[in-house]
Formats: sequence, C-alpha cells, structure tokens
Amino acid sequence: MQRLAIIALTALAALLYGQVQAAAVTAQAPAPDFTLRSLEGRNLRLAEQRGNVVLVNFWASWCGPCKVEMPHLNKLHDKYRAAGVTLLGVNVDEDVRTAQSAAAKLAVRFPVLHDADKLVSKRYDLQSMPATVLIDRDGRVRYLHRGYRDGMEADYERQIRELVKE
Repeated sequence: MQRLAIIALTALAALLYGQVQAAAVTAQAPAPDFTLRSLEGRNLRLAEQRGNVVLVNFWASWCGPCKVEMPHLNKLHDKYRAAGVTLLGVNVDEDVRTAQSAAAKLAVRFPVLHDADKLVSKRYDLQSMPATVLIDRDGRVRYLHRGYRDGMEADYERQIRELVKE
C-alpha cells in the first residue's frame, strides 16, 4: 500500500511539474536567445527577429510527424511572411548533411538552422519532436506545442493571427 502511495505521489508531482513548466513557458517568459548557423551557412540570431512574430519549429529527419507537419509550415510561411511573421526551423540531426538532405526532400521554404549539439533545444526544454514555439513581437514565448497531430496547423494559424493583431 505504501508503495502505491509513493507511486501516486510521484505521478502527481510529475503532472504538477509539467503544468508549472508549461505555465512558465506560456506566461510570456522571454524566449531564450540563441544564434545558430543556417543550412546555407549564415548565422541567425533570434534576438534580431524582435518586432516580428516568430514561429520556431524544432524537428529532425528521423521524426515521422515532423515530415507530415512540414508542408503545413511551408504554407504558413508563404501566407504570413508579408505580415511580419518569421518561421524558423531548428534541425537537431547530428550531421548537417543529413539535415540538408531532409530539408531538400521536404522542400522547406523557410530558414533551417542546425542545432547538432542540441543546446538550443535543451534551453527550450523540449520533450518531444516536433516542438513548435510561438514568440510575440516583444520576444516573449506565448505558445509551446509539443508533438504534432493532424489539425494542429489550424491552432498555429489562429495563434499567429492573434499575435499579428497585437
């Protein structure tokens, strides 16, 4: 009985910890800044995007849901870039050639940055792939989506429109 109580308390603590983490991330906390090299060889710094709404999508070549999500992200990029929305892909494959090949196969039309050592991914406390972070014009994390399932792009679009209007 005591063992069951410990298991239940551990599960409750994990649940509460997850809720507190999610609340902290979505409570307009400043987005952790980073500088990463793009697959084209240029460095890009998140702080330089201040003034734009930024959608950062963390993905990998081995991630099936990432491959399903990418065409939807391309459409969002095409639709909202003129409205001051920047989409950034952050690839976490260890080998940059793998990242380049995957981005080419998926016909990614927005900048893809390479995070081989996963330091940026760790700063955002991602627990699944893909993960999508929406950042407002003031550089605050407003939404964090862990994982992907069909239809989530409608949530992204609604949230982008909300942030663009602010």
